[in-house]
Amino acid sequence: MATRKNPTDDPLAPLTLAVGQEDLLLDRVVRDVVTAARAADADTDVRDLASEQLQPGTLAELTSPSLFSERKVLIVRNAQDLSADSVKEVKAYLAAPYEEIILVLLHAGGVKGKGLLDAARKAGAREVACPKMTKAADRLSFVRGEFRTLGRSATPEACHSLVDAIGSDLRELASAVAQLCADVEGTIDEAVVGRYYTGRAEASSFTVADRAVEGRAAEALEALRWSLSTGVAPVLITSALAQAVRAIGKLASAPRGARPGDLARDLGMPPWKIDRVRQQMRGWSADAVAEALRAVALADAGVKGGGDDPAYALEKAVVAVSRAARPTRR
Repeated sequence: MATRKNPTDDPLAPLTLAVGQEDLLLDRVVRDVVTAARAADADTDVRDLASEQLQPGTLAELTSPSLFSERKVLIVRNAQDLSADSVKEVKAYLAAPYEEIILVLLHAGGVKGKGLLDAARKAGAREVACPKMTKAADRLSFVRGEFRTLGRSATPEACHSLVDAIGSDLRELASAVAQLCADVEGTIDEAVVGRYYTGRAEASSFTVADRAVEGRAAEALEALRWSLSTGVAPVLITSALAQAVRAIGKLASAPRGARPGDLARDLGMPPWKIDRVRQQMRGWSADAVAEALRAVALADAGVKGGGDDPAYALEKAVVAVSRAARPTRR
């Protein structure tokens, strides 16, 4: 979720700097500023500009004193793409901002446009970090935060199931949390998530992987076919299979008796995943892990152009992983 990098978190600050590439979080920063400004002055004028719209002279025109001293919110998106002349004008404005104007700069971060980024920080900008959430653990924290923000309680299993079902799109995750909170009374559990998102969970690449490493070949193949029919990229499925098998191998080689928290830190897994992998690894051997990884590597090559039929390559991998998991133990 978006995090603040300064002790003063006032959306009415003269300058807000939102840094990152997560669109939902960037949009929320803008929303919070505009909402606060209009709460203070209902007639606040809001101008939302793409970088190419801020041509030389535009900022001077928009920030020129008004006869009526109206409050303005100026939003500049993709500020890292501003032209050199426009950057020069923005820097000059930062040195002497106007009292009735709130400037919001959305910047992707990184090297491009770093001079403007540094200038905004030097000017004392209120900074909000909006990084892409590439890790499942980050998305899980985001979902928990959404439930807390809405004043609702959800079990850890429910949060995990929702992330599995929806995937990496934060907008969809936020929408799903809002929908559940609106429709369901009391604590939201895994069964509720399953009822609402039946079909979505089956489309998850991680569901395919979970069923395969558990040795449930028929369910894994069903989930695979559903995933492919709903547009899940084959490369995401091979990635999920590889992660699932590697997790079993890593946990199997970890010291016995270690606490989940210590294992989570040492193996780079969230605690809930340690518990899940422990359930999945029963019956696996070192040879089985090696065999499964070879099968996944072949499938990965197949879906990346080394074969004629990605779906067939994935089916072979799912069957091989399920067999390596020794389904007869169940």
